[in-house]
Amino acid sequence: MARNFVLSLLLLMSVQLFSQEAATTETRLSYLDSVKKSFTKYNMASRVDSLWMKELTNLDLYNDLANDIKTINVDEKVDYELSTELLKERLKAMDAKSPFHIEYNQGLENIIKSFLKNRKKSFERLLGISEYYFPMFEEALAKQNVPLEIKYLAVVESALNPKAVSRVGATGLWQFMYQTGKLYNLNVDSYVDERSDPLKASEAAAQYMTNMYAIFGDWELVLASYNSGPGNVTKAIRRSGGQQNFWNIRKFLPKETQSYVPAFLATMYLFEYHNQHGIHPDKAIVNHFATDTILIKKQMSFKQISDLIDVPVAQLQLLNPSYKMNVVPFYEDKSHFLRLPKDKIAIFASNEERIYAYVQHEMDLREKPFQVTRTIAATDTLNYTQQRISLPKTKYYTVKHGDNLSEIATKYDVSVSDLKKWNNLKRNTISYGKSLKIITEESVVRTIKKEIKTNKTPWKVFLKIKKLLPQSQKF
Repeated sequence: MARNFVLSLLLLMSVQLFSQEAATTETRLSYLDSVKKSFTKYNMASRVDSLWMKELTNLDLYNDLANDIKTINVDEKVDYELSTELLKERLKAMDAKSPFHIEYNQGLENIIKSFLKNRKKSFERLLGISEYYFPMFEEALAKQNVPLEIKYLAVVESALNPKAVSRVGATGLWQFMYQTGKLYNLNVDSYVDERSDPLKASEAAAQYMTNMYAIFGDWELVLASYNSGPGNVTKAIRRSGGQQNFWNIRKFLPKETQSYVPAFLATMYLFEYHNQHGIHPDKAIVNHFATDTILIKKQMSFKQISDLIDVPVAQLQLLNPSYKMNVVPFYEDKSHFLRLPKDKIAIFASNEERIYAYVQHEMDLREKPFQVTRTIAATDTLNYTQQRISLPKTKYYTVKHGDNLSEIATKYDVSVSDLKKWNNLKRNTISYGKSLKIITEESVVRTIKKEIKTNKTPWKVFLKIKKLLPQSQKF
């Protein structure tokens, strides 16, 4: 009986000891987790429509549409079920509501039918994406009293992709060349390219339209000048004998510009009459993308922001396309802002001190310029030092259904251009099952054993030298 009592007591004590040890032994949190655990949070919807995000960062629409506009033959008839009389009626109704001269002609009918026959799916996607960008465009255009229909020009220029870059270097939603962008106060440096900023580039485009309209007094000619430059439009007017209607000077313009204005008018038609042609937009969750901006007070990377407030890097890239290196820089003489969904702005603003403390902590951990630390000893010192180095590592990824280059690049924290270079890709499309080579950098720490002579000669070495010297040279 006494023995059973002792065993029970020991068992009870061991259970208590184990419980106390379990209570005191908690999983050690990383510094990031500890910072996030202290955040003030808000119970708001934070679901990301990943399919729509993929759409907004996909470049294939830009490549296909840009190629279409360059190669389409406006004078070639297209077989499609749309009566000429019905088209005339619709164009007349559009003309009544627009400062553009939207008149029927065979070339415009051909390009409208070509888009309807070959690009229906593309326009379904473009209609969905436009729900995010068009309100920005309309605001910028309205401020300078520019026709709101100009918003369709960004569809023709970039297929609504702020990261679109042409073969000659035109960049962004409105495809500004470097010098033109500078002329309209769009800053470009190593970290920032404001030609990709939807708001700033839209304001610059509206200002350009205003300036060109003051010269030509005709919106179709303004569009032609946007594509080929005012000099080419002026030459075409002279060569036509002074005529100032686009269709009358069209044959004197560069070949690409000849199809450029018809492509704009055809795009306007498809957006206005998409329902009548069975083109239904891929709807975006617009409310989710209600956004705001916050001033950044310390340089930080998209990766840090993503880790801290749980916003996918792809979404940060979409909302902040002007930051070229996935970094929001900090300059003493210029402000930079971060655009976020409104619920994430609230989290960021409420936890700024903790966020900047974490960024500083990560900065302090960065490798400093290599320095050897040593202690002065009586003998030659063998000093051990640690050095953090980055080593390249090659990985391979097999493409799955639904993958795109932008998504894969984000996953491995590399750029799309590097992915294309490593795998000899000419286009932004990739085929299912293809194995992609990906080169990443891995940080390792190595210990270096280095013999360092101290500034003071060790005493034993001093004595040996003294014995070897002639008497006259002794210390």
